[in-house]
Amino acid sequence: MDYIGLSEQEIIRREALTEIKKLGIDPYPAAEYPVSIYTKEILEKFDDANLPEELKTVCLAGRIMSRRIMGNASFAELQDSKGRIQLYFKRDDICPDEDKTMYNVVFKKLLDIGDIIGVKGFAFRTQMGEISVHVTEYVILSKSLHPLPIVKEKDGQVFDAVTDMEMRYRQRYVDLIVNPQVKDTFIKRTKIINTMRQFFNEQGYLEVETPILQSIPGGAAARPFITHHNALNIPLYLRIANELYLKRLIVGGFEGVYEFAKDFRNEGMDRTHNPEFTVLEIYVAYKDYKWMMNFTEEMIERVALALHGTTKVQLGDREIDFKRPFKRVTMYDAIKEHTGYDISDKNETELREICNALGLETDAAMGKGKLIDTIFGEKCEHHYVQPTFIIDYPVEMSPLTKKHRSVQGLTERFELMVNGKELANAYSELNDPIDQRERFEEQMKLSEKGDDEAMFIDQDFLRALEYAMPPNSGMGIGIDRLTMFMTNSPSIQDVLFFPQMRPEKKADAVDEKIFTDLGIDEEWAKVLQKAGFTTLKQLKEANPGKLHQILCGWNKKHKLGLQNPTPEQVTAWTKA
Repeated sequence: MDYIGLSEQEIIRREALTEIKKLGIDPYPAAEYPVSIYTKEILEKFDDANLPEELKTVCLAGRIMSRRIMGNASFAELQDSKGRIQLYFKRDDICPDEDKTMYNVVFKKLLDIGDIIGVKGFAFRTQMGEISVHVTEYVILSKSLHPLPIVKEKDGQVFDAVTDMEMRYRQRYVDLIVNPQVKDTFIKRTKIINTMRQFFNEQGYLEVETPILQSIPGGAAARPFITHHNALNIPLYLRIANELYLKRLIVGGFEGVYEFAKDFRNEGMDRTHNPEFTVLEIYVAYKDYKWMMNFTEEMIERVALALHGTTKVQLGDREIDFKRPFKRVTMYDAIKEHTGYDISDKNETELREICNALGLETDAAMGKGKLIDTIFGEKCEHHYVQPTFIIDYPVEMSPLTKKHRSVQGLTERFELMVNGKELANAYSELNDPIDQRERFEEQMKLSEKGDDEAMFIDQDFLRALEYAMPPNSGMGIGIDRLTMFMTNSPSIQDVLFFPQMRPEKKADAVDEKIFTDLGIDEEWAKVLQKAGFTTLKQLKEANPGKLHQILCGWNKKHKLGLQNPTPEQVTAWTKA
């Protein structure tokens, strides 16, 4: 077996794998393993005075997380999907016959931390008072060839926890193994979605699916990902929102529809943004944005109660209270309060001057809506820590929103702000096809000015509106951000199993030809590389005597079976 490029621990594990196979043991068996109980159940049901019948014979499976090898009796810790429990191995119980191989050789010498095993036995309490499983039989279910990071734990306190974010996010499978608390975040994420889904279903609304590949990326102002369909020979876009398709269903006669959608935006990445993210969008006929505000706060309050049993949630050093009703503030009032400027009657030129006075960067492509958004985002947003609805947005910021019923120049829109960030966005939806066409055309003018986030004109959506769409209200909420808030997670990467990462840096492959060109045998060229000599400079700077010892040691330790080079040969290599 070629061990070049492997660490010493990886080599040892592969050698153990070979020995296990030589003993006639399949380290990756295919048969079902009859798990009858989980670690958590054993710990919860254990009763010294009256041991439950189901704990007198148990069968469980999981990963070895620690071992304490002694003489004829040893301990290990097994971790399954529910928790951890101590295992007690006694040689004569594991091997009642003369052959003691399964204990003396396999358990003591060939098993490693990280291996997955199945055990049968019975629950008991040790003299030290720890509930454990006395193992009477075990089987290897999967041999681990890569060592786990070691995390120490004592009396419920974790030491040396794996905190390297690069490793945790890139190798989430390792993170979940060695940081069990991480799993709780994702269990809560699922509970958030299930609570919302139950809430919607109680109202009789229908969960639907809409296209991810779209010919026109509509429903939001964002830069899309673009691809190409070979058979149709057309460009297609990954959806930036599912809004326009859900509205088509409202046109078609559904009273309420919702979708937990994967959306994609070809934009920057930071602690609150990932190019692929999950959004809940819901549309309900014959409702308006005022109704949707009540609906949204009721939904979020229910989520908080389902997860925590209280509406108060800790987020960093702040306590957020999701008890309804939430505060309501108009966009103009928010800007006036936090900047001193009343922008209610300002044109684009005047807004640009206000931005300059506030020290905000602008560019020529930014229209009135983008300028107002910049002012609010930079000067107001961070002030809204407790849940607050920012309502009544300028029409230039809301191309899909119905105009305000009583205030000219505004729309019936709200955004829910929590901890200084947008959490939800909702409208009284625009259903006037002529007005909608004019709004789209204004977006096209912005695109021509250089705004690459401006909306496309969706002719089919306009045709749908011409068939008459009932008045309705729609709301979108970011599931990733909601999960961050509800689990006190500081980064979006903490609530995504597999967040987008920069390409992993790979070590450059070492060309053994640099050594074989010196007359070194190919086998010894590989050993040199494995021993850490990967450049001619390293070889020439090596002490010949020490290098000879290292190479001969590698040959013996890893049972390579090579004929050792002479000290003179090694010296010649370093002088070549």
